[in-house]
Amino acid sequence: QVQLVESGGGLVQAGGSLRLSCAASGSIFNAMDWYRQAPGKQRELVAAITRGGSTNYADTVKGRFTISRDNAKNTVYLQMNSLKPEDTAVYYCRVTTYTNTYWGQGTQVTVSS
Repeated sequence: QVQLVESGGGLVQAGGSLRLSCAASGSIFNAMDWYRQAPGKQRELVAAITRGGSTNYADTVKGRFTISRDNAKNTVYLQMNSLKPEDTAVYYCRVTTYTNTYWGQGTQVTVSS
């Protein structure tokens, strides 16, 4: 049974930093991604990382966010620097196995101006 546990969200002032973590268990995971959904908006991809370490970022976060993973711990991280009010959203971890896709419960990130 696959389980995802997210942590690290919170309230921060503009220009600040937060680090999100998502610990997965129960399978071997290929891609591990972070998505976000702001009120009234569609869920969007923020950053993605393959098992081999290749990364992909949304244009809006390039140069500010860094995704990384520890395969031994089945954990993916999102280091968020220079946060802006428009980064305010619920952030979701998503992981894929060879057969399925799983979502975390989401963690709120609020950036005040």
